[in-house]
Amino acid sequence: MMKLLAVLLFCLAMAPLPAMAEGKPIVIAHRGASGVLPEHTIEAYERAIELGADFIEPDLVFTSDGVLVARHDRWLSDSTDVADRPEFANRRVMKPGRAEPDWYAEDFTFAELRTLRARQVFPGRSKADDGKFLIPRFEEILELARDSKVGVYPEAKEPAALAALGHDFTAPLLNALGRYGFGPGGLPVFIQSFDPDFLRGLRNKTRIPLIMLVGVVDGRESVMLGDAAAFADGVGPYKAMLIDARGKDTGYVKQAHMLGLLVHPWTFRDDKVGEGFPDIRAELRAFLALGIDGLFTDFPDTALAVRDRR
Repeated sequence: MMKLLAVLLFCLAMAPLPAMAEGKPIVIAHRGASGVLPEHTIEAYERAIELGADFIEPDLVFTSDGVLVARHDRWLSDSTDVADRPEFANRRVMKPGRAEPDWYAEDFTFAELRTLRARQVFPGRSKADDGKFLIPRFEEILELARDSKVGVYPEAKEPAALAALGHDFTAPLLNALGRYGFGPGGLPVFIQSFDPDFLRGLRNKTRIPLIMLVGVVDGRESVMLGDAAAFADGVGPYKAMLIDARGKDTGYVKQAHMLGLLVHPWTFRDDKVGEGFPDIRAELRAFLALGIDGLFTDFPDTALAVRDRR
């Protein structure tokens, strides 16, 4: 518990957000306000800020010339119009982890990526803004967050695979955050990753709180809480790990807190409510009642409304 208190005090020592100052769970705009606008665009982040999100979340990948840009995946076919661009037809390749050929951010220069336009990736969501918005570089997002005085919550995507291609996240990520005032003594920030080795390596290089993302692999946690506590300040677990199929508390939050870890589950969506819940508000109330410290959501206005009524 002392570790958890230290992290909370660290975050409050930075330029405090209203929700953090009041001790409320933070609302993290997952890929921006991605429920209503194409994800990982400046416009989606701006909308999330307008709605009152405490943090905006950019997933980061590299371009061929070493620029950090915001994409949820290294591949581009579902989130951009790259497939409609004949000039890039020969960039479609097979790579490990994907069952079919695709276009990858690391095979494009930043200037080339800027010619593409973003698309809504989720079926059933509005496509009205497809083709309008650019792929942003990390610095643009940091400038927006700094000027709006909100926190940032970057995720390093596939750091091992990108390191093998010559793109190491550590220096570019930490340097960019420092330049824009995020970190100790500045604006709030968490760094997240699904790669425990990456976070272990980062631990001795920064005092920024680190969040170990946790999923379920073959029916088991991808990283055990005891292991995460050795190098991380919190966990971002898949939400089904916290409440079981019968709607019962699994004890995950309590165990994490006993180890001094913050808990920020993912992902809450108005249009994809968790199994067993009648609607998103009931789902959010159940998870907030567990004592979580924050949550990822595609619809920050809904989460804020439920949180602030408690």
